[in-house]
Formats: sequence, C-alpha cells, structure tokens
Amino acid sequence: MSVAAAAPGTTTRIPRVVPVLALSIFALGTSEFMIAGLLPELAADLRVGIPEAGYLISAFALGMIVGAPAMAVLTLRLPRRITLLAALAVFVVGHVVGALAQGYGVLLVARVITAVATGAFWAVAAVVTVSVVAPGLRAMALSVLLGGLTVANIAGVPLGTLVGQQFGWRSAFWAVAALATASAVGVLVTVPQRTAGVLRPRLAAEVAAFRHGRLWLALGTTALYQSAMIGAFSYIAPLLTDVTGLDERWVPAVLLGFGIGSLAGVVIGGRLADPYPWATLFGGLTAAAVLLGLVAVFARVPVAVVGLVVLLGAVAFIAGAPLNARVFALAGAAPTLASATNTSAFNVGNSVGPAVGGLAIAAGWGYTAPAYLGVLLAAGAIAVAAVSWRLDRREAPRSQS
Repeated sequence: MSVAAAAPGTTTRIPRVVPVLALSIFALGTSEFMIAGLLPELAADLRVGIPEAGYLISAFALGMIVGAPAMAVLTLRLPRRITLLAALAVFVVGHVVGALAQGYGVLLVARVITAVATGAFWAVAAVVTVSVVAPGLRAMALSVLLGGLTVANIAGVPLGTLVGQQFGWRSAFWAVAALATASAVGVLVTVPQRTAGVLRPRLAAEVAAFRHGRLWLALGTTALYQSAMIGAFSYIAPLLTDVTGLDERWVPAVLLGFGIGSLAGVVIGGRLADPYPWATLFGGLTAAAVLLGLVAVFARVPVAVVGLVVLLGAVAFIAGAPLNARVFALAGAAPTLASATNTSAFNVGNSVGPAVGGLAIAAGWGYTAPAYLGVLLAAGAIAVAAVSWRLDRREAPRSQS
C-alpha cells in the first residue's frame, strides 16, 4: 500500500484498533477453515457425500477470488469504517443464513456471499492498519493483524470443530456470527472515520503493474502451492477417522497441532524470508511436497500422521512469508490491487485443491488421494518458482548496468 508520511493521529505504539481488526480476522479465518473439521457431521445432516461437503470450502474460496480484487476497487472512495462494518454485517447475515439452511444449495450460496464480504474486509483492514501507526511500526502492526489468522488456526478452527461435534455443526456457525458481531462493535468504536495519510491508489497504475510476467508467475506459484496444502488439509478429518482409525474426538486435537505448527511457521518464515527469500521459498515448497507424500504413505500410522500434520502447519506458513513478500516486491506502484490479487491467488488454491481432492475421492481413489495430488501440485509450484528465479537472475545485471 502506498502510504504518505505518518498520519497526524499516529502514535509510537500499536493502537487498540489493530488488535480489534485482528479479532475480526480471527472470526473470518475460523469461518473459512472450520468446515474442514466438520465434513462428516455436515455431510450426514445435509445428506450429501463428503466430497460434496468439501465443495463448501471451494465455494468460500471462489467468493474470495472475486471479492478481494473487486472490493479493493469498488470501495476505494468509501470511508474505511463504513466498508469494514458493511463487510462484517454481510458476514454475520451469511452465517445466520448458513446456520438456518435446510438444504445444501442454500448453504453453498451463503458461503459464497460470506466469502465476498471476507474479501472486502481483508482489502481494507491492512490499509487502516498501516494508516494508524508510525512508519517504523507498520510491519509489527501488520503482523498483529495477520496473527488473527494464525490464532484462528490454533484455536478457532479446533474450537469450531469441537463445538460443532458437541452441539451440531450449525452451532459453530452461530458462534462465528456472534464473534463477528462483537468485532463489528469494536470496529465501530475504534476505527476512525477518516484514515488520514493514505494515498488513494490510481486504478491505471494498479492495472499497469500486471503487465509484468514475473508478477503472474509469483501469483501462479501461490495458487499451486495453496492448492497442494489446502487440498490435503480439507480432507484431514475423514482421513484421520476412516484411514488412520482415530476416534473423531481426536480430530480437534490434531487440528490444534496444525495450528501450533502454523504459529511456529509464522515466526520462522518471518525471520528467514527477508535475508534468504529464495532459500526460504524453495525450502518451504520442497518440505511441503515431502511431507504430503509422507502423510499419504504413513496414513495408517496414527503417531506418524499426527506429527506430520503438525509439521505441515509449520511449513504452510514458512512458505507463506516469501510468497507474500515476492508479490509486494514485484507490485511496484500497485500494492493495493496486487495484495488483493494475491489474496485471490491463495483462494484459487483454496478452491482448486478441495475440488480436485473431492473428485479424486469420488472416483474411488480414497482419502489419501488429496495428499498424493498435493505432491504433484507442490512440484508444479517449485517448477514455476524456478522459472521466476531464473528470470530474476537475468534481470539483475540489467538493473545494475
């Protein structure tokens, strides 16, 4: 994002609006991924197969694909607080409709609408965050904001799974709606009416940045990698219960382990990505391919699978840091739209991964199929990243001449 000198209202400390926005991100992140732990219960209640239930994850991702860049453009001239409140209102309504849905189709539509609102919130929350802190605190403030997603993986997703298993999957939707409502109150109280110091992006400059091929390669790497990871993660619950043989009450604990691994990955990736961007990226991508293959091979060994899922959580966020940094480095004068498009790229993966995995399961390949497919997708991400790396090496002498 293009930001001028520190806004008049900025301070040398992280203001309370940032953790309030992080709480909202926690609700959004919980909603996006909690269905992965509720697939068996949801499928049984709606009388659909688990692959069809998995498409609800893809539907959310499709809404994000459209919502993030579209809302980034459409809301440029709206007050940020109004945009955030409107997005949360639609998010809450979508979850109420989902909780009351008696059919699969209604729930599918509710997920798409909710995802568009999520994309709108993500597109604006980072702009607000960087506008309310001094320049030297922007990275820290953004890490607090993104920490909401990490905490969602650690606590929100397993808690949502546990609540859904104990009181029915609809109760998890009600709980997320209540949390988002509380977040809206916090946004109303803490987000300023005007975010001074933020330069409005020029649409022509934003679009022009996408003429560069390396930016598209970076987005392609993101999409392939996320397809690999979320495609396998979406079917972890049935793999653990039907293949590994674990009781369903252990599923939230394993998801908690994934979340703890994610927190470790945030710390490790954040420290390594700046000084060693390519080594961190290739190391993360390669580790992902290896771990996904091991999950498939040792799917019937409970101790091995649980440990591998925890490591997958760490790898997911280790690779995420250089992927995000790469897009911003190539964005030039278009950080706003590039950031939103990168969100879309992640959600292309969130859509393709579960869909391909569901098709493989429906074809009779079993619940290990998404992990095997993940190996191929991760290998594709490595190949695309290698092309981008070679182009960077060719470009470096030109920039120095």
